[in-house]
Amino acid sequence: MTDHPLPSWRNGPARTAILDFVARVTAENGPDHVPQPERIAVFDNDGTLWCEQPYQVQVFFLTDRVRELAAKDPALAARQPFKAFLEGDHATLHALGKQGIQELFFATHAGMTEDEFAVLARDWLARAKHPKLGRTFPQLTYQPQLELLDFLRANGFKIFVASGGGMDLIRAFSEDTYGIPPEQIIGSSMKLRFEAGDAGVSIVKLGELNSFDDREEKVVNIGLHIGRRPIFCFGNSDGDLAMLRYTLAGKGARLGLLLHHDDAEREFAYDRDFPLSPLVEALEKADAYGITVVSMQNAWSTVFPDAAAP
Repeated sequence: MTDHPLPSWRNGPARTAILDFVARVTAENGPDHVPQPERIAVFDNDGTLWCEQPYQVQVFFLTDRVRELAAKDPALAARQPFKAFLEGDHATLHALGKQGIQELFFATHAGMTEDEFAVLARDWLARAKHPKLGRTFPQLTYQPQLELLDFLRANGFKIFVASGGGMDLIRAFSEDTYGIPPEQIIGSSMKLRFEAGDAGVSIVKLGELNSFDDREEKVVNIGLHIGRRPIFCFGNSDGDLAMLRYTLAGKGARLGLLLHHDDAEREFAYDRDFPLSPLVEALEKADAYGITVVSMQNAWSTVFPDAAAP
């Protein structure tokens, strides 16, 4: 624990809530002490740990993948929904919804081994840049959240990501960027098949959705993959509300945080108007559920690392 934890967090209700909560659960003789093995924190990814506007990063990845496939099969470019991706047809993309995009994403990687996909994902993440902000997507993680991850780890927390995004894409950068190893990533997943032959032993992607890790399914997958109820949760949309409520419903000290994107100058301002991942119910019922709302504009002195902002 540093002398000045969370330097990019301004003094205010959110920073105070975090510091107070961590102090209480780590005080060995205090009434709210939580043994270290039970200090489980879960974070959403898109819009909570890194930028998700104007689309989740997975959409940009999928668009580039469709371009690659269309170069090999030009007829693909005339078919929907592939045509919409290539033309930036916002209405069609929004109509697909987050699950529809996820299903299409998985379909375009059918037949790859997990190792092949990891190489493809890491190469793309190293070179692809956000169309407005001009940085690679891992460079668009939020500096205050990186500090929070470090602060929690320094205080004995084990941190998991529970995301609606594709699990394998997040695993391709999570350890280098967040310090969170791949085994602590929970996300939407595709069906897999074990193969053994002359070429070796591998796991192959079947191109079909296995689990769409959003809303109530996030809670189910937390139970399946973690086996402990988190005591700390951070999200940013209605897709995270079930996870927040599950965290806060447990016994003892708990903290649930909801990031509100209200900073159009340094990032983007949106909530209910983002069709792919709206923030409506969680924001309206935050007080009733005991959720602490974090205003990006008010709570963070900087947004991206190195003070890079649009």
